[in-house]
Amino acid sequence: MLNEQEFPKSDSVDIMLFSEGTFPYIRGGVSAWLAQLMQGLPQFSFGVCFIGAQDNIDGEPLKISYKFPPNLKHLEVHYMFQDEKMPTVEKRNGDKEGFEAIKKLYKSFSQDNFSMPKEIQDISFYNKKVKFEDFLYAKRSWQFIDETYSKNCPDIPFIDYFWTLRNIHKPIWIMADIVQKLPKTKIFHAPSTGYAGFMATLASYNTDRPYILTEHGIYTRERKIDMFSADWIEFKKPSLLQQPEEYNYIKKMWVSFFDRIGRFCYERSNYTLSLFNGAKNIQISYGADKNRCYVIPNGVDVAGLEATMVHRLPTPKPIITLIGRVVPIKDIKTFIRAIKIASLSIPDIEGWIVGPVEEDMEYFEECQQMAVSLGLKEGKQHFKENRSELSQEELEAHPDKIKFFGFSNIKEILPKSALQTLSSISEGMPLVILEGFAAGVPCVATDVGSCRDLIDGAIDDEDKAIGKAGAVVGIANPGALAKEYVKLLSFENGQWKRAQEAGLKRVRTYYEQSMFLKEYAAIYEEALVRDWDELKSIVFPYYTPKPVPFVAQPQRRFEVIKWQA
Repeated sequence: MLNEQEFPKSDSVDIMLFSEGTFPYIRGGVSAWLAQLMQGLPQFSFGVCFIGAQDNIDGEPLKISYKFPPNLKHLEVHYMFQDEKMPTVEKRNGDKEGFEAIKKLYKSFSQDNFSMPKEIQDISFYNKKVKFEDFLYAKRSWQFIDETYSKNCPDIPFIDYFWTLRNIHKPIWIMADIVQKLPKTKIFHAPSTGYAGFMATLASYNTDRPYILTEHGIYTRERKIDMFSADWIEFKKPSLLQQPEEYNYIKKMWVSFFDRIGRFCYERSNYTLSLFNGAKNIQISYGADKNRCYVIPNGVDVAGLEATMVHRLPTPKPIITLIGRVVPIKDIKTFIRAIKIASLSIPDIEGWIVGPVEEDMEYFEECQQMAVSLGLKEGKQHFKENRSELSQEELEAHPDKIKFFGFSNIKEILPKSALQTLSSISEGMPLVILEGFAAGVPCVATDVGSCRDLIDGAIDDEDKAIGKAGAVVGIANPGALAKEYVKLLSFENGQWKRAQEAGLKRVRTYYEQSMFLKEYAAIYEEALVRDWDELKSIVFPYYTPKPVPFVAQPQRRFEVIKWQA
């Protein structure tokens, strides 16, 4: 396995991709998409700037999960909250004007109608005006923290407020330092807002190079879900002292931080791309300029996956497969409950969970315990590096009704699956649904992200006429999932066969990998030879980050961007 000293390095690349906790370490939809993009466009040279929290998960060091394509010319990795030597503590006052900008930045995180200050667009602000040491140790920094604490949340412990404020602001200086040292780049491309998008935005401002933003999920909304469900931020007033609808101030600070970072990214991006029309509308509601918003759906290797159908039984065994990470946002527990309910009608039903288990070990253990307590497992499984200690053959033969496979080859899993399912509470445009369709597997999914569009059809009238490739239900409803499983697995009614045919036709017609790659190749070729302002005048000449007075969509120069509102 490569160590960091052996990573590819280059002084210049065509496209710099920013990977926040994804490629090349963590498998998942965004990682697979980044790998697909690089492999499918060998005519461009790529760099990847990976940013994560720490270099380990539960004490285990991160390990490379992907083979590097030849055109990946540069890879660097950085960690936002890694234990490291801090700057030397020394007495300093801090720049008055600089800390006025810090106050504006703080206000933008705490007040809905306050924009982020222009100063943070300039890299010199971080290395000259207010250095990292100033933010950590300057007298003005302490005064700023003390004033904002006394004014906004004196009821919570000061030490918790102090470290929250530091942890919100600290990554900004770390990211500014990373951006300043990046190799020469022609196009910056981020697959999300958040930290990845902030770095791409800052890099674009300071080089005047084009910036493309592709959101797979809506980062700001997902962070809201994370923050408001987090139990590590539980400081609030006693119930009797709370105002109506009052909620945790520290949680609000984190949510506002990611919201403002999202707006910062939207204001700079030349193209704001999403995977389906619903996501585009959400981007606009969060502050994106609708005249720069386009949809490029994901694509899959249809021929390669369709070839696996030769291994499929004429009537498949009642195996329902969930491909995804074992984490709360995928709501694995609802799937387990649904299998229990469905087993009352189909005694030999099985639920296969295929994907990494070690990202949230506490949640994984809870899922295992639930399956055991419901009589769906004899005992807990054991894993090493996201791989089961039992072989795939042993797992398939095991009498358990809920089985965790960890990392597995989906081309071996899908031909044995009667149905694919997603029980998630949030999704973007799940590649796994399309991969299942291409392998002849209908899908039952929750009504999140683009799941309904993929299953029912939404691109045009012809897509809708293809029919349903499965079923869609509400979130957190195991009974509804189980009902659809049983209905589709009653093979004699013909519904499963019709769903299989609809999925195959839809993915062949609209979601072939070559379509998606053609779109990005066209955008890259257009941006490579232009600076940010030149590309701006082509994409849309009237950039308006605030409310948009223009209703007309610009004329597209590419063929297949779909789902324009």
